Amino acid sequence: MLDLCSLYNEASRSVKGFAGIAVICAGFAMAGGMPAQQPGIGNKSTPTFTTFEVPGAETGAGQGTFGAGLNTAGAIPGVFLDSNNMDQGFLRNPTSGVITTFGVPGGSYNTHALSVNTAGVIAGFYSDASLTNHGFVRAAGGIITTFDAPGGIAGAFQGTFGTNIDTAGTVTGYYIETSGASHGFLRASSGVMTMFDAPGAGTGSGQGTQAFMSSNAGTVGYYVDASNVAHGFLRAHSGTIISFDAPGATWTSAGAINSAGAITGWYSDAGNVYHGFLRAGNGVMTTFDAPGAGAGAYQGTIATCINTAGTIVGYYTDGSNVTHGFVRAPGGGIATFQAPGAGTRANQGTFPQGVNAGESISGYYSDANNVGHGFLLTP
Repeated sequence: MLDLCSLYNEASRSVKGFAGIAVICAGFAMAGGMPAQQPGIGNKSTPTFTTFEVPGAETGAGQGTFGAGLNTAGAIPGVFLDSNNMDQGFLRNPTSGVITTFGVPGGSYNTHALSVNTAGVIAGFYSDASLTNHGFVRAAGGIITTFDAPGGIAGAFQGTFGTNIDTAGTVTGYYIETSGASHGFLRASSGVMTMFDAPGAGTGSGQGTQAFMSSNAGTVGYYVDASNVAHGFLRAHSGTIISFDAPGATWTSAGAINSAGAITGWYSDAGNVYHGFLRAGNGVMTTFDAPGAGAGAYQGTIATCINTAGTIVGYYTDGSNVTHGFVRAPGGGIATFQAPGAGTRANQGTFPQGVNAGESISGYYSDANNVGHGFLLTP
């Protein structure tokens, strides 16, 4: 299962037991983007689910439409699988619901649109014929600029991964070099790139630094040390990097940061059970579990995003390995939900990927046939 908000956190997921990219209390929604109401999620007394499909998305198992995060206006980027079973990007208009599809020109095999900022600029990555990855930025007008981090042009499943774009147009990401080690980068809107490594990051295959998201409070991600243990990090704009671990963690992944410097993510304990965490701007760490989260290996709570007010969204896997969405209010209360039409068997369910300042939530769900569908949950 794929966490698009923190990126395709492929390295950590393979280590921690997630399946690969199968790309993620319910009422009922008709097909074709018709809304359905489901009461009682967080402070949403009558929230509305809208489901959507990309025209041309294939409908076989593991295929479909996969919504990522969303911007303040509610525009949603994401990924769909076309008739050639290739990933292509899309952007859903927040007003009309019209979906624009695109692929990076020039021989792109897979285009992953992961983040959109307030200006409508999209960032992500694509793979070429050799399966080497490259970053891209798509302007609001549709012009696509590709880029590679120095040292990031490598072999299959290596290269440059754009993961997030902020309001200033800075792209956060990481690149994997030939040795298999990762390094973080920031790419300014001018195209100037800054590379960095967290102190203590290992240099072997599967080790190094992966950066996922930036705000005006800094950049977050995780690094894997020489002992193959992951730690969260916060990089200030000055370049200073501090590391942190959730209490009792054997693996800590920081995926999102808001403008106040609050960081959220997930960690695993000695039993490989997942838990969410919130690290306040002053460094105080709070851990949490969604009600109903399973307590077995590779079950538990994954926090994916946090908005400016401190509302956190994510998903949890229950004891039957079914996935459900959750919303954690700034005060700590947690409500859970399931997208209409979400499957109820193992490895199916609801996968929230983003929450904006207006408390709208985006993501995708996997139905009973393991087909992905995008969704938007609005107050």
